[in-house]
Amino acid sequence: MLTVTECEDPVTGEGDARLRAVVELAQAMAAAHTPRESAHAAALGVRQALGGSFAAISKWERELGKLRVLVNTGELAEDEEEFPDDESYPVHEFPEIVGFLHEQWAGGGEPSAWVETAEGVHAPAPPAPEEGPAGAGGGNRQRMAALRRRGRGCCVVAPIVLHGRAWGELYVARRTGEPVFGRADADFASVLAAVTAAGIAQTERLAEARRLAFTDALTGLANRRAVDMRLDEALELHRRDEVVVSLVVCDLNGLKRVNDSRGHAVGDRLLERFGSVLSLCGAMLPGTLVARLGGDEFCLLAVGPPADEVVKVAGELCDRAGELDLGEGVAVGVASTGDPIGPVRSARRLFRLADAAQYKAKAARSGEPVIAGRHGGKDDPVVRLADAPDRRTGPERRRFRR
Repeated sequence: MLTVTECEDPVTGEGDARLRAVVELAQAMAAAHTPRESAHAAALGVRQALGGSFAAISKWERELGKLRVLVNTGELAEDEEEFPDDESYPVHEFPEIVGFLHEQWAGGGEPSAWVETAEGVHAPAPPAPEEGPAGAGGGNRQRMAALRRRGRGCCVVAPIVLHGRAWGELYVARRTGEPVFGRADADFASVLAAVTAAGIAQTERLAEARRLAFTDALTGLANRRAVDMRLDEALELHRRDEVVVSLVVCDLNGLKRVNDSRGHAVGDRLLERFGSVLSLCGAMLPGTLVARLGGDEFCLLAVGPPADEVVKVAGELCDRAGELDLGEGVAVGVASTGDPIGPVRSARRLFRLADAAQYKAKAARSGEPVIAGRHGGKDDPVVRLADAPDRRTGPERRRFRR
């Protein structure tokens, strides 16, 4: 791997400046919390380090055969956006990003950057397959055309390698009339690509850690920790802007019978299948969090949709759960700030209301959801059950969440 010192210009003595640029890039990427922030920090850092007017970070989506642009920074052309929704290019138009693995990496070499101008490859040439638009003395026709169309005179391209595979590329361009990137710039771009790869790897590890912390391992749905966090945020919106917050609590019927008679593997399959049904129903309410609370309990947390829409989806959930060939349907309780349930100042109260409604549904073996507050407001049996002192004097009294 090239070092920053090896990239130093012997005439201008830019080694110190480039070392600072590498450190700043590494620090910026270390501060990123999401893949989007990481890509943005990388694009800003490499553009500044190489003195470009424009920079982009793209990812190779192998399963789609596309090079997808994650972020553009600097002077954007009319057809460019900072965070494009769907700017992607078929990889077969850019064989050098794939070909270098076979030509250099597999042969024991290291990934290297190259410079292209509106007229072709400047220095050094990218590794190329036997056939294709890229190669010594030629250049990638798509890149050349894009440079001319967008008023750019040259670009430097460096593959980003992660875990020994081509992950994507960084791309930095300069305006027409500005100095063309040289070999030292291409070598420095390779160093920046390595720093970028390390930053991306760290962000991906953090993202995976967060996913595991907030995801139920069996079903892939959100877990109780995620619900608690989202519900606190949702109720803050409710208090501030009167946004409707609804909680649908589900208790899967018949899981114990399935576990006892057919084994826990079949019981797990029932949980997974119900999780899929719940996810499908949750998708009917934009922005809804779909979660497994634990054991046979699941929930939907909807923020924004009217209570009637949530109740309709809860009914759909009951119907679909009843069609599963395993289990015995589901008991569903709904509590929504859009219904007359009184002030909801804490997540605990909304949970208790949804729990009480679900308890009533289970006790009545109801094939439809029970909705807190729909039968008498504060005098509704569900609301009274939820708000009663937690003495647990009766045998049927449910032990509500604290």
